[in-house]
Amino acid sequence: MDKQLTIWIVIGIYAVFMLTVGILYSRKGSDMAAFTVGGRSAGAWISALSYGTAYFSAVMFIGYSGGSGWSYGLWSVLVGIGNAVFGSLLAWLVLANRTRALTRYHDIKSMPQLFEKRFQSPAMRLFSCIVIFVFLIPYSASVYKGLTSVCSVILAIDEQVCMIIIAIASALLLVLGGYIATLKADFVQGFVMMIGVSALIILVVLSPQVGGLRTGLGRMADYMKSHEMAPLSVSSAVALVSTLLMTSFGTWGLPQMVHKYYGIRDKQEVRRGTVISTVFALLVAGGGYFIGSLSHLFFGETIPEGGKDFIVPLMLDSAGLPNLLIGVILVLLISASVSTLSSITLTACSTVSMDLVKPKIVKNMDDRNLATLTRLLCLAFVILSYLIANYPTPILEMMSYSWGIISGAFLAPYLLSLYWKGINRTGAWAGMIGGFLTAFLPAAFSGFTTPHGPLFACLAMAISFALCFGVSKVSMALGLPGSQENKAFYDQIV
Repeated sequence: MDKQLTIWIVIGIYAVFMLTVGILYSRKGSDMAAFTVGGRSAGAWISALSYGTAYFSAVMFIGYSGGSGWSYGLWSVLVGIGNAVFGSLLAWLVLANRTRALTRYHDIKSMPQLFEKRFQSPAMRLFSCIVIFVFLIPYSASVYKGLTSVCSVILAIDEQVCMIIIAIASALLLVLGGYIATLKADFVQGFVMMIGVSALIILVVLSPQVGGLRTGLGRMADYMKSHEMAPLSVSSAVALVSTLLMTSFGTWGLPQMVHKYYGIRDKQEVRRGTVISTVFALLVAGGGYFIGSLSHLFFGETIPEGGKDFIVPLMLDSAGLPNLLIGVILVLLISASVSTLSSITLTACSTVSMDLVKPKIVKNMDDRNLATLTRLLCLAFVILSYLIANYPTPILEMMSYSWGIISGAFLAPYLLSLYWKGINRTGAWAGMIGGFLTAFLPAAFSGFTTPHGPLFACLAMAISFALCFGVSKVSMALGLPGSQENKAFYDQIV
């Protein structure tokens, strides 16, 4: 069968599946609770795979694995392992059950609501709502760019057409079904991703360019020695560690990732979800970065036309993969990307409707109308993401701006508020503003072209922690306004 026809048939089957899921669950997201947290009844497999598919999109497979593999060679695999250990295992151990319990007890449906109830500050809810909506757009746009690069290479269709198709797919799933629909879709897409990555690793390793696992690793090791990549230079090592830390710990402060904990059924499901999430991340992230680490075997010293964003797509196109597998891989990348886009869009838009429109503009809006408004905002968010995706910023940098600014602002106050009763409103504000400015200002002054996004993201998270802790202590000692504790927030929470 013709290559293009085979690929389009596989993609068509996937599209029908997604549309079916959206229609089936269209009536189950009629009110806001169902639309955003799904009744808080999600089991371990659904929660863990939804977390993983939101975590790893075409941005990781295309932007990060290709860019990191080109810059660091086999060292880049450490990023994938770090994502599994720190971004999944440790994140679930530290955050999942505590977040689930607190948000259930206080009926919290978003991160801005958590900040308002913990720090008794409507202004903090408003600030976090605006930051989340505005700066999740570049992350969403980076997903578009990642998937577009591979579709344009393998399907030979215009990039604009690719982005429009992706936008329609994610919008339909969300507008029709909401949270439950995305969870059910993510459950199936998670298995597609695991099967696809496993097959991709095997066939790339067996491709003529690699020549088998032992041969490929030996050739890459020789290449790295001859090109001063083994060991890495100090600057490259710093950049690699920054990428590892940002992509692992940065997820701890991203509202669309934290949101996955809200709907877990109980503590037992959290324990099971921790194991499933870690195994998924180890396979998908570890495998994705391993594929990218072999890029020099395909292109030598000459970066392919189009830059780092086209390294992995061109690897796949030249590896001699069977037509059916290419179709499965495209579905894998589309699945991962649509899952991430759905999570980002749902989080950003439900935050605006719940935390801005209802409390500040239309205070008497009922839940059904609020859910309808959220659906409309999802459409607007998808369109804005499409427009930003046309800005000529590399995928890796566009994503790092988003992660750095959002996690720099929110990770420290969120994590500390889960466990430390001593953090107060003054300290939380200091951490939020300090982390936000540390990540935002360098990016803004460079016209969003700085190549050091991951480094500034890590600095932002570290500075935010220091400010949250230090200012909370000082303001409490001085008795400043906003220094009071909120011990009642933790009542009846084990």
